[in-house]
Amino acid sequence: MRMVCKSLMLIFLLLAIAGIANPQIAVDDAVSAKVDDVVRAQLRKQKIPGIGLGVTRDGKIIKATGYGLANVELNVSVKPESIFQTGSVGKQFTATAVMMLVEEGKLGLDDKITKYFPEAPAAWKAVTVRHLLTHTSGIADYGGEESTMGKGVVNFRQDYTEDDLVRIFSAMPMDFQPGEKWKYSNTGYVILGVLIHRVTGKFYGDFLQERIFHPLGMTSTRIISEVDIIPGRTTGYRLLKGELKNQEWVSPSLNTTADGALYTNVYDLAKWDAALYTEKLLKKASFDQMWTPVKLNNGTNYNYGFGWGVQEANGHRLLAHDGAWQGFTMNISRYVDDRLTIVVFTNLDENNSRPAAIARAVAAIYIPALAISEKK
Repeated sequence: MRMVCKSLMLIFLLLAIAGIANPQIAVDDAVSAKVDDVVRAQLRKQKIPGIGLGVTRDGKIIKATGYGLANVELNVSVKPESIFQTGSVGKQFTATAVMMLVEEGKLGLDDKITKYFPEAPAAWKAVTVRHLLTHTSGIADYGGEESTMGKGVVNFRQDYTEDDLVRIFSAMPMDFQPGEKWKYSNTGYVILGVLIHRVTGKFYGDFLQERIFHPLGMTSTRIISEVDIIPGRTTGYRLLKGELKNQEWVSPSLNTTADGALYTNVYDLAKWDAALYTEKLLKKASFDQMWTPVKLNNGTNYNYGFGWGVQEANGHRLLAHDGAWQGFTMNISRYVDDRLTIVVFTNLDENNSRPAAIARAVAAIYIPALAISEKK
């Protein structure tokens, strides 16, 4: 018995020494617990069924977890591998594909899009590829001013071919002259998807799979399909008069456009984030162009690049984007100088969930200066 007691005392002593030698372990646990508290509080406050969270530092995951339910009816919990929809966060992949073609000399940023769309109306004559990437083309958003399902020139319950959509878009009046203003336009990115197809001969989703997802090992990322059996797929929800309802149905073709129609998860976006610190996909000069605020015709800048918002949070450079579609929202926030990235997924519609607020709150735990900015 005495020998056992001595052994236990030795173990306790070694553990204590380890704790002194590596106090970061306790600190990390405390930080992780604080993140859990913040996210769970937002889960309750925003009445979100489920949240997926990923935190990466230097391209490596330091926290990946799920909160709440991926499927309310089956009482299935969210896990890090749970698959959510990206909404407009998918635009950064479309923009990356375009830049790959630019690097290969297959198209130019200042090419007039009429080069690839000879059927385009005269109003598009001055629109360039760069204008589409930066939401400065003047081509109106096909979803209408509110960009909600069922509004605008496109019926979200109807299937369309790519040529059908281009023809519909061609008939819409321009919002302004190209380069004159910045106004978010999903239409521009749908057109970019068609452009990729016309230049490469491949559906843009296949191009993304071959050139981005497969090389990076993003095995859970793909174009939306509600027909296929997809393990770990999360269900999207909306609140209607305070009552939780299933997501609205969208026609299959409109769930495959390049303005943001992807499935992915926390683990895959960690691989994406890591790749953005390297030249695996694009040269640094190309990324620099993507992450530079667009210059308007009057010489002023707007804080948007190619598929990325380009911002600053209390002196910390931030590349970020929101996404919302079919009962899902998400946010990716890359504090690039701090090499910290926060990814937040929710399975609740855009009218009721604020993933960017959750991402900011989590980031402030890792970068205390951001908390000061939030209070201001």
